[in-house]
Amino acid sequence: MSRHSSVSYFSPHIAAKLQGSGWTFVGGRIGNTGTGGLILGGGLSYMSAQYGWAASSALEYEVVLANGTIVTASATENADLARALKGGGNNFGIVTTYTLQTYRQGNIWGGNVVFIHTDEVASNLLRAVRDFGEYNTDDRAAVIVTSERSTGLVIPELIDIELLDTWILFLFYDGPTPPADIFRNFTEAGVQILNTAKTRTYSDLIGGSNWVVVKGSVVTIGTETIPLPSSQNAGTVMEGIHAHWRDVSSTTLLEPGIIASIAYQPFPKSIARQAKARAPDLIDADDEADRLILELNYSFIPQFDYSKMSNTLEQTYSGVRQLVLGWQDEGILPDVYCPIFMNYGFSQADYWGRLRPESRAFAQQVSAKYDPNDFFRNRTGGWKP
Repeated sequence: MSRHSSVSYFSPHIAAKLQGSGWTFVGGRIGNTGTGGLILGGGLSYMSAQYGWAASSALEYEVVLANGTIVTASATENADLARALKGGGNNFGIVTTYTLQTYRQGNIWGGNVVFIHTDEVASNLLRAVRDFGEYNTDDRAAVIVTSERSTGLVIPELIDIELLDTWILFLFYDGPTPPADIFRNFTEAGVQILNTAKTRTYSDLIGGSNWVVVKGSVVTIGTETIPLPSSQNAGTVMEGIHAHWRDVSSTTLLEPGIIASIAYQPFPKSIARQAKARAPDLIDADDEADRLILELNYSFIPQFDYSKMSNTLEQTYSGVRQLVLGWQDEGILPDVYCPIFMNYGFSQADYWGRLRPESRAFAQQVSAKYDPNDFFRNRTGGWKP
């Protein structure tokens, strides 16, 4: 086990500290992802198919309650609080220390593969990520399939616009060499313009991905969780969602410094299975269905445009939701439980309304027990149960 402060460490820094020890932790994947907020929201990792959410490996919390009392929350002490902190956010206290389970790990294999967008590349990659969600049986493998559109222009009216329209893959294998064919559908989707995937340390991989956070920019982020479509309906669903995203993102391409992105991230049954095997959480995903988590970002420069871009983001994720509900009514998609992933959730999204009613009721009970005067409900932001 390893103890880490919730306010002093980022995932790349922890990985660097563990470098050479033969141990790793279940943490963030790209950018300077903070450890504390990641865990309180659940936390999706390259190793989630092996070990569940990042929160699933949190063994103990040190928590300052609203009345100033310092308590320990674990499976054996204040177990209800420990469960509520796994997916419950900042509603129950201030977590000052996390005790995390670590796992054996040597060198890994991973990096980015980049393609220029074409309709053929898009179709191949959307099919590949859907198939990976259903057919991959090696829990050491993980992918993020990201489509990005950018002009990068600060004063577009003075410069000819050259749109950057790309697909950027994040490939990961928890071992020095992946099986020969495991990522073939991704790497052979088209003509590669960049491939950085190689054998390296885990610290090198996640520390080297901080380029995704553009300094000086403002970012709005939202999400949707969708049932994995069947192979028969893959084209309708995957390409329908992607067409919606391209339609909405097209309206932003004159925004100074714009980077519009959508990331398709498999949420296979194994994540729910591993999470349930380790510790109860508020996400409470069942292992009866495969899903996809979509991450939607608009990164831009002028802060005064935040309201406008927030509306665009809401249009993006709510449009995906309406498509999914329509396909469920038509029988094209199964009607399965699809919680919103807190770590990517936009402020206007109904996080608690998308959890199981039992999880919300439990969170309300825990809040009333540990914060009877509603200090955190009334004095902090975020979603309230």
